[in-house]
Amino acid sequence: MAHGIFGTAINCMDGRTQLPVNEFLRNRYNLDFVDTITEPGPIKILAENQAAVTSIQQRVKISVEGHGSRLIAIVAHYDCAGNPVSKEKQLEQLEASLKTVRSWYFDVQCLGIWVDENWQVTIV
Repeated sequence: MAHGIFGTAINCMDGRTQLPVNEFLRNRYNLDFVDTITEPGPIKILAENQAAVTSIQQRVKISVEGHGSRLIAIVAHYDCAGNPVSKEKQLEQLEASLKTVRSWYFDVQCLGIWVDENWQVTIV
């Protein structure tokens, strides 16, 4: 097991979201490290059970079981090129994504995050 307190972020590959999400999670949840799993538009992948879901699940398993991650954050954001739909649609997908990840039965906290046009992070 790795040393330190870990969390996991399932985030978009969009580099604009990485730093604000990681800083938010580290500060809010007293984490030392955030394992970041990225895909273009991951909430669409998770909500629609697309082919990449298995890959995401395997990487989350490594984070939880190998690093002892104690939370999983799923990120949706403004101006997503990989999932160019409205905020309302993204929030629906985010809720479905949370349901998918919770069905994997990892005994950790799961939360949804929205990153707005100012790159501010909010738990939804």
